[in-house]
Amino acid sequence: MTTISTARIDAILSRHEDLQGLMAAGDLAPDKFVELSKEYSELEPVAETARELKRLREELAALDEMLADSEMKEMAELEAEELKDKIPEAERALAVQLLPRDSADDRPAMLEVRAGTGGDEAALFAGDLLRMYQRYAEEQGWGFELISASAADVGGYKEVVANVTGKGVFAKLKFESGVHRVQRVPVTESGGRIHTSAATVAVLPEPEEVDIKIDEADLRIDVFRASGPGGQSVNTTDSAVRITHIPTGIVVSQQDEKSQHKNKAKGMKVLRARLYEHERAIAEAEYAGARKSMVGSGDRSERIRTYNFPQGRVTDHRINLTLHQLPQILEGQLGELIGALIAEDEAERLAHIDED
Repeated sequence: MTTISTARIDAILSRHEDLQGLMAAGDLAPDKFVELSKEYSELEPVAETARELKRLREELAALDEMLADSEMKEMAELEAEELKDKIPEAERALAVQLLPRDSADDRPAMLEVRAGTGGDEAALFAGDLLRMYQRYAEEQGWGFELISASAADVGGYKEVVANVTGKGVFAKLKFESGVHRVQRVPVTESGGRIHTSAATVAVLPEPEEVDIKIDEADLRIDVFRASGPGGQSVNTTDSAVRITHIPTGIVVSQQDEKSQHKNKAKGMKVLRARLYEHERAIAEAEYAGARKSMVGSGDRSERIRTYNFPQGRVTDHRINLTLHQLPQILEGQLGELIGALIAEDEAERLAHIDED
């Protein structure tokens, strides 16, 4: 574990005090005040941890002096042992807070769930996953809006896209990207045999308009008549929209709204998120080179989790974690799973810092 220098701690606390003074002065331009307020709110928890670590270190130094006093030695040794246990915890907490943050962590996200191998059962499972994330979003106090949905004849979804908004959405959901596998007896299976099906989840940070500039000349927009399951017509006008981004080949179709204008607006929102993720993936590949972290690589072909109904368990293969809480997890109680993935990601990144 990297030891954080006293100079680094002092620099954090000094900047925290400087920001307090600048904001209290009251002569800042509104945009500058907003900028400093944001920095202050981000630095506040870091400064609190740094202050605690500094206090613990100073107490330990004072106890070292007391060890020379024979009358105080026994008590000082006991207190010193307690502090020596607390200091590494505080060191790690501060090191984690100082790790480079993913600039997208605070962004809303586009959540895409697609049925994979397994036919009707895969579509039903995709519906289960969507409901799981919707329940989790409700538990977090986030907004959850369906953007588009292609329902399957038997129930569930062939493909569904939702917009998730709130504090820290992408930071918590980004580890969900990948292939989710289910093992269970389908309701249509008369012989009671266990089938394996899969669905793919993609979580894309939603960019601001300033992040992604889309040239209208790069778009091909086709309109067509929306249809329901089995080809049943749901309206008689060409309100559905298909948007193709020619340079990347990314295609987005939207037909949930009766208005062509609304379908185009929703489609552009999805396209912007996919382009942002496309650019992030290119930048990440250039930056990371051959080294990929075990958690959160976002590889869509990677099987990340198995939901086993007969045994009532959920296994996350990236961190070898198995929880016998399948009903609760499908009801949106994802806190333990997501917390473990975040902790593993932090440990991996801290290890890379120590290696470097």
